[in-house]
Amino acid sequence: MKVDELLSGVREAMSVKKVFGESLHQDGVTVIPVAKVGGGGGGGGDTEGNGGGGFGLAAKPAGAYVIKDGEVTWKPAVNPNAIMVGWQLVAALAVFVLWRLRRNSE
Repeated sequence: MKVDELLSGVREAMSVKKVFGESLHQDGVTVIPVAKVGGGGGGGGDTEGNGGGGFGLAAKPAGAYVIKDGEVTWKPAVNPNAIMVGWQLVAALAVFVLWRLRRNSE
């Protein structure tokens, strides 16, 4: 694969269409889904003309713009797994602090 072909594929993969989804219209409300998109790539070769390259792309929901009655609002995506891990860390820290306080009072 030539470098120009690889870069063309990268440009296509990183287009604005990957960040903003197709808008949805219903009952006078328009919703435009938005994603966080990131990527990276690399390549190399040797003096004999052997080489290669690659590219990776990752996307996750960020939220949506909601347009209703001429007003635009942002509704962030909620990740319940991240919330759960956060509360688990808070609970573990609380248990550790209580254990240390009880240990020091004895």
